[in-house]
Amino acid sequence: MDYKIAIASGKGGTGKTTVAVSLYRMLTREFEAIVQLVDCDVEEPNDVIFFPEAEKIGEEDVLQKIPQIDVTKCTFCRACAEYCAFNAIVVLPTARFAEVNPSLCHSCGACLEACQQGAISEYDQMIGKISDFKTSIGEGVMEGRLRIGSSMQTMLIKELKKKVPSGAEITIYDAPPGTSCSVVETTVNSDYVLLVTEPTPFGLYDLKLTVELMHDLNKEFGVIVNKAGLGNDDIYHFIEENNIDLVGEIPFVDAFATTYAQGNLDEDMPQEITDAFYAIVEKLKFRILVDERDNHTQR
Repeated sequence: MDYKIAIASGKGGTGKTTVAVSLYRMLTREFEAIVQLVDCDVEEPNDVIFFPEAEKIGEEDVLQKIPQIDVTKCTFCRACAEYCAFNAIVVLPTARFAEVNPSLCHSCGACLEACQQGAISEYDQMIGKISDFKTSIGEGVMEGRLRIGSSMQTMLIKELKKKVPSGAEITIYDAPPGTSCSVVETTVNSDYVLLVTEPTPFGLYDLKLTVELMHDLNKEFGVIVNKAGLGNDDIYHFIEENNIDLVGEIPFVDAFATTYAQGNLDEDMPQEITDAFYAIVEKLKFRILVDERDNHTQR
């Protein structure tokens, strides 16, 4: 079995990390599966906070190839700038100026192909780090952490996913919030996407955007309503009208908010929350088994 679940949300603060961490623990225990948790929210990874026993067992830099222009060889023909789809190169022939903006460069290599004078070479620039943590349950947590000032979130997420060990039976990707390119990269090869939302006007608005993205990506997805009972029923009307799979509801409980704030999602969890996650896990177990059976039949 090799099943990938992405946990996403249209906005921050809906409880996406709560769901990702809790499902990691409960799928490991209840499904008896080999589960790997991957924190793809590289600008602010925080999954490992909820594992106080976590031990870092590996860390590596992720490097990006950045072009540099040797103005002593450059003829200022502007071919490199015209080839660059990201407007990362500025060439001013009258001023004999040529420079690459690293924050805009996507390391596609087009400028090297365009330059006929051999004036462009590459150097390595660190965009972030990938860390691997051993936890007391499951296969552990992996995270990407973007270097402050870098805008290469998508590139780092792509490298992070490449480093995930092949032995995991279930991989949980904790995606960044929103609907940007980094969310697309996180969810693109997932078998199923769980969209975490809340029953508020903001939650509904951002859920609509995320549902539209899932349709564009042709992804199978379902919705978890967190903080159920806190807002209104508009979000349920949207889910029903659009025939969206309601995977589960997690009630709003003051005691759980206190537990979360203390970084504890394992002990002293209110029974209402535990029951809600058990129901979600049961639905996921059924979906995983059905999807795996269908994939096996197709092969």
